[in-house]
Amino acid sequence: MRLAGLALALWLPVQGAWAAPDYSSDGLLRAHLWRDLTSRSQSRRPRVGVVLSAGSSRGTAHVGVLQVLDQAGFPIDAVAGTSMGAVIGSMYAAGRPVKRIWEIMSGLNLSMASNFNGLRLVQLMLADKLLSSEQTEKLIRGEIGGLRFDQLPRAFACVAMDIYTGESVLFREGDVATAVRASMNLPGVFTPVAYRQRFLVDGGVVDYIPVDAARLLGAQWVLASITESDYRSTRPQTVLEMFEQVIDIRGALLSQEQRKQAQFLIIPPVGNIGVTETARAPEAMAKGVIAAYKALRPAMESLLLFSLEPMARDWGPAAQESRP
Repeated sequence: MRLAGLALALWLPVQGAWAAPDYSSDGLLRAHLWRDLTSRSQSRRPRVGVVLSAGSSRGTAHVGVLQVLDQAGFPIDAVAGTSMGAVIGSMYAAGRPVKRIWEIMSGLNLSMASNFNGLRLVQLMLADKLLSSEQTEKLIRGEIGGLRFDQLPRAFACVAMDIYTGESVLFREGDVATAVRASMNLPGVFTPVAYRQRFLVDGGVVDYIPVDAARLLGAQWVLASITESDYRSTRPQTVLEMFEQVIDIRGALLSQEQRKQAQFLIIPPVGNIGVTETARAPEAMAKGVIAAYKALRPAMESLLLFSLEPMARDWGPAAQESRP
């Protein structure tokens, strides 16, 4: 409860880059540069991408991270996500308010994503019949309608895996809801999604932190929100948790290189939240808020330093004279 209360307090608008005004010369300079950066069109500053990792219930922490970035005025131009990161990223890229995404994730349960109930679980174990993930598609379609990738206000991409070839499948075109369903389609539990002669499952197996997808969307400065499991101290108790642990271990190995490709990382401490612990989504989101709030000033400074050269081109006398 204390954690949730703190998250609600941090829900209040962030005052610039930090809660208390900084009237030092450095602080005033940072504030001036940030106003300059955020007032620019995409063509006059680096293109900013946000990457949301896989992570099942842990991945709801991304909502808290997006809340803080939004309130700080981060100029987010592109979003890439895998699995739960794809679910949250698709709604954000479609222009859904973070507050609405928070409400959806606060009521998260397994039946929202699938027909996962007691009867179906018995069927999975005894009849070897995989479950359907169609509810994920219905959830996304209910929020954003039948939008295609090229109709989204922000550029968006998500990743799935072809279960028969092991290939990563990047979605940047077509129907968004279908793509997101494929990206969050846990192998061994849900029936693969048939799409253009491919059979697709959760992209976390091959691209846990899809920085490469953000780059393909044109992102030059990338912030990655990472919600990995603390699998070394986790002991799976169910078949579902075992499957998720395998994905997490593979994802952690792959993510070591992916982390290096991002300019900035935010890593909420949600490693002890299990795949089936959907009731802990509010806790995960609160931890996302706190982690992003703590990292906010360094993230803003990183983006400012990265942007100084293109921004400086507009500061010279010739640039001023050329402006209408």
